Amino acid sequence: MGVAKKLSVHRRMVREAIGSALPRPRKKPERPRWKLKAAVQFVDAILEADRKAPRKHTAHRIWTRMQHELPECKIAERTVREYVHDRKIALGLMVRETCVPQSYAWGVEAQMDWYEAYADLAGERVKLQVFAMRSMASGAAFHCAYLHATQQAFLEAHELAFTYFGGVFRKLRYDNLTSAVKKILRGHRREETARFVAFRSHWRFEAEFCTPTEPHEKGGIEGEAGYFRRNHWVPVPEAADVADLNRQLLIACQHDEHRLIAGRDQTVGAAMVIEREHLLPLATEGADLAQTSFPTVNGLGCAKVLTNAYSVPLPARARRSKRKPMQASSSYGTRADAWPGTSVVTGGNNRSSISSITWMFCIASPALWRDRSCWSRSACSSCHTSMDIRSYKRLWKRRCPAVATMPRRSITY
Repeated sequence: MGVAKKLSVHRRMVREAIGSALPRPRKKPERPRWKLKAAVQFVDAILEADRKAPRKHTAHRIWTRMQHELPECKIAERTVREYVHDRKIALGLMVRETCVPQSYAWGVEAQMDWYEAYADLAGERVKLQVFAMRSMASGAAFHCAYLHATQQAFLEAHELAFTYFGGVFRKLRYDNLTSAVKKILRGHRREETARFVAFRSHWRFEAEFCTPTEPHEKGGIEGEAGYFRRNHWVPVPEAADVADLNRQLLIACQHDEHRLIAGRDQTVGAAMVIEREHLLPLATEGADLAQTSFPTVNGLGCAKVLTNAYSVPLPARARRSKRKPMQASSSYGTRADAWPGTSVVTGGNNRSSISSITWMFCIASPALWRDRSCWSRSACSSCHTSMDIRSYKRLWKRRCPAVATMPRRSITY
């Protein structure tokens, strides 16, 4: 009684203090969420799906989807943010990142990186390598997807990015990727690959490389990749092929020009217009992106370029032995050409096309090799460009009737 009167507290509090040094937790009343009740199931389903998805939804992204998929649910974004925050903590999905803002001069620096993403191409989920380049002054970014992060794709994406920005940055910052770096030397010195040195000399920009295992040195592009994946790769996009997907990514890049980065007083597109005047002008013509090699023609009439086998025109095979290589072969990101003669099968796929199988039938027939009349330029050109298996069989029977009854080689494709 005396303690309660002296401290001006209730006797019940004195008894609680004597029983335990820690105060009893207060009961927080749970108020019903009338407006959120209609969207709780929708939000929980998205957060549960994020456990298996490659990237996670943000609260803003969930609220944006609610505007389109649940138009009858009128709810404030702050209410969704509070609920998503509590649910992510309960599910263990909450990750907090801290960034320090920096300032850059117009047209001086851009950062580049590869990141992985998933897309449904022709109904099949495919893992893609996405090239991203971000301007550090304006905040504008360019994204382009490829099936493989090859050196041809790396250089080709640079030219597409320069065209998108309308000029060339004076300095580009990279990781120590093998497409550009051959050997890491002391400090920031690098031994660059010959093709990359020729490429940046053509476009007149300077390259800087980060310290190994220190990705925060190019935090601008790291944050851009995360933002773009959360807003444009979620949910998983659908496209007919990679070209169709890149058209969607270009539209997404143009859509991001309307956004306002926190702490800035103008949109990304307005800053991009100002920065374009400070960029180096584009070259009158692009650099030669081809990688020259000297493959040999094997017994099936195919030449192997990198990891793919391409069919070779019949006149070119007839004049060459297996041990003598072709004069030159250049591979691009999307096609392969051979000299002399016509172009080989395009597309960069790992299987031979229908024209490849047609030429294999020609090789499987020794009698047809002895009939030199079918090696005329017009017949070979017509066969290579437009003739299918049935047309070739008709030519086969007309040229060599005895061959039609011969046992043919089994070809699997």
